[in-house]
Amino acid sequence: MTVLLVVVGAMLAAVLLAGAGDRLRLPWPVLLLLLGAAAAFVPGIDAPDIDPELILPLFLPPLLYATAQRTSWALFRLRWRTIAFLAVGLVVATVAAVAGTLVALTGVTAAAAIALGAAVAPPDPVAVEAVAGPLRVPRRLVATLQSEGLFNDATSLVIFQTAIAAAVAGNELGGLGIAGRFVYGAVVAVVLGFVAAWLARKVLDRLTAVVAGNGLTLVLPFAVYLAADALGASGVIAVVVAALQMGQHADADASEERLSSASFWNVVEMLVTGVAFALIGLELRAVIEQADTSLGTILAHAGIVCGVVVGVRLAWMAVALAAVRLGEPRPAARAVPATAAEALVLGWAGMRGLATLALALALPLTLDDGSPFPDRAELVIVACAVLVVTLVGPGLTLPVLVRALGMREDDAAAGEAERALAGRARRAALDRLATVDREALGVDDEQGGRVLDELRTRFGRVGRVLSGDDVPRPGPDDESDDDYRERLAQLRRRREQWNRLQALALAAARREVVAARAEPGVDPEVADRVLRRLDVRSLARAAP
Repeated sequence: MTVLLVVVGAMLAAVLLAGAGDRLRLPWPVLLLLLGAAAAFVPGIDAPDIDPELILPLFLPPLLYATAQRTSWALFRLRWRTIAFLAVGLVVATVAAVAGTLVALTGVTAAAAIALGAAVAPPDPVAVEAVAGPLRVPRRLVATLQSEGLFNDATSLVIFQTAIAAAVAGNELGGLGIAGRFVYGAVVAVVLGFVAAWLARKVLDRLTAVVAGNGLTLVLPFAVYLAADALGASGVIAVVVAALQMGQHADADASEERLSSASFWNVVEMLVTGVAFALIGLELRAVIEQADTSLGTILAHAGIVCGVVVGVRLAWMAVALAAVRLGEPRPAARAVPATAAEALVLGWAGMRGLATLALALALPLTLDDGSPFPDRAELVIVACAVLVVTLVGPGLTLPVLVRALGMREDDAAAGEAERALAGRARRAALDRLATVDREALGVDDEQGGRVLDELRTRFGRVGRVLSGDDVPRPGPDDESDDDYRERLAQLRRRREQWNRLQALALAAARREVVAARAEPGVDPEVADRVLRRLDVRSLARAAP
């Protein structure tokens, strides 16, 4: 019952703080973390006893899937060098720096220090979305942070699992073993993600109920993650690939499914994020209680490690900026970061989250010989300190930094991108109307011709679909019943013709936007906004 009360309370707090954070212009996950930490020290409120091995499988798959749906393969192809530089290179550099610092400060074994380095290395894509999204940071930067967060967990998990296996067994840690395990896990995960997406799409095509389709997409990330884990592959990569592939082959005509799925996943993401960050806060007291009288020394070490984590990321972004300037990228595919301000924002936005907590708590209690895992309490406290510092600090100060650097999204540029895509959709609709088979659609009479001409004019002039007028009853006082019935029949025929032609035009517009979303240089978020408006209008016309 205690677990249920905590979960329900966390969901309620997430709903309330999401609204409060929007009003206060503060990231609500940070507020929820602080609330959970405060509640943890209230007598009678304890963190639920959840097996650490269940934290990632319970919370990570749906959050990864929800975030990956907002990006596309085209964006990854455009930014793959930057993503690899951050999701692999920066993770490895952070692990090495943290491990070296811990060995020098505490004398822990190299394997244990590397495991802790892997736990604190990956920034969290959910925290990034919650903090950077509402700030109107340029989409190039938010997309880069999201993409980094979607794949860096895979690198960290492989390093963590290999290091823990070595630490528990008392063996030496081999770099070739880590590399081989990472390659195997990545390749198998990619194949599994593609296969799972193909099977899911086949099933969705045969489901007629929208609710059933939403249920399938909710089960999919959990099933993919667990299948990958059973095969010794990366569940993170498998879930991300499945989500990207599902979006790549979305049905342009599935307007109701798309709108329902978007709303459904927004709710799921908010509630799961709320529970996850509340648990992070509640765990802080239990972590502190594990320490002995040397808590002050442990916190001093944690402060040094926090400085190393932040410093490595800022230095790495400076190196990335130098590499970009030397490479002189093409303007159409500007690399990230392109300026010192962008490098500073990207460096400061390395917020840790769920993965760091789960990996820290997953440190084993004992070694193979039955002895306690050395310095486990200190390692867990250090990891939680990094989580709090990198989440709360940037979460509360990033808005000030963004404003000071003038890094807000250019509204004119964003609007122009949206208008350009809407223009493509409008031209596709007009092209479809130009090639319509009037006879097959029953609009081959004079009235049908006028309807077609009017619809072309409206699409060409304002680029939007207008709803038809209700059939009017009033008429001349001397109009006979026969004349009225004839006029009513003409109006009904005109409305039917209008709806058929408009449906064709909207379908062509949707297909154009779905195709554009998969093109390099097209922001998936812009495409999703345009597609949502088309979906709403399509369903409005389909309503009785």
